[in-house]
Amino acid sequence: MNSLLKFRRPLSSSLTSLSLQRLSTTLHYVFEEKKEGTSFIHPTAIVHPNAVIGQGVSVGPLCTIGPSAKLGNGCQMHPSSHIFGNTELGSHCVLMTGAVVGDELPGHTVIGCNNIIGHYAVVGIKCQDMKYKVIGDNNLIMGSCHIAHDCKIGNNNIFANTTLLAGHVIVEDYVHTGGATVVHQFCYIGSFSFIGGGSVVSQDVPKYMMVSGDRAELRGLNFEGLRRCGFQVTEIKSLRTAYRKIFMPSNTNSMGFDERLSEVEHNEDLGSVPAVCSMLQSIRDSFTENRRGVCKFRQWSSS
Repeated sequence: MNSLLKFRRPLSSSLTSLSLQRLSTTLHYVFEEKKEGTSFIHPTAIVHPNAVIGQGVSVGPLCTIGPSAKLGNGCQMHPSSHIFGNTELGSHCVLMTGAVVGDELPGHTVIGCNNIIGHYAVVGIKCQDMKYKVIGDNNLIMGSCHIAHDCKIGNNNIFANTTLLAGHVIVEDYVHTGGATVVHQFCYIGSFSFIGGGSVVSQDVPKYMMVSGDRAELRGLNFEGLRRCGFQVTEIKSLRTAYRKIFMPSNTNSMGFDERLSEVEHNEDLGSVPAVCSMLQSIRDSFTENRRGVCKFRQWSSS
């Protein structure tokens, strides 16, 4: 019994020492991460000497930064996140645990400022078409998202977990997707629009609109999103009236779709509202050459 106790004491002490050492390392990393103006690179991180690192950058344990990478000021790389290839991050971007950005291939990945790349999200890796990937500023890209080749992402967008964008997708500004959204290649997603969770989007989503379903259909205007973004009550009312005239006519046999668009364009009250004009142009653009048209809409009665 005594010999057994003697054996256990050193083992317990060793484990405690190891745990304290790990805790000390973690606390040191967290403490350094909060300092302003000074950069911190964890000893286990692999950072190529040719990489360009801005001021106040924090690189956590087991991270990798390739030779052609550029990190702006104040960027944060959480443990086991990686940056490869000719990749440029704007200032104050955050890569959560497991995120991977860029790849060793022709072209480059450019990400603007204040973007958050979620846990295990992958952006700009090797694909079938080795061209350019561009992401704007202030975007939140949550875990397990996929942004494919030749996509262009604007500013202030929120992509919920497992949002998947195929190649050549254009996302404008202030777009919000629900979880598990899938967008077909070459689709355009207009500003201030909302895509419901689990949707499969195979055609364009015009500005200010809300879609959901498989395949996604127009469900009206993104009223809550418009209010949160500061649209005036009068603007929202005008957009609602225009939407109803175009997509919810009281008499579906009276005019065709293009005629209803023209009627709103020439309406004395609606045609002078900039937001309405922007929505109409977004719809028109979706029917130009090489575009996919707008998501399906039901011929609801306005009553």
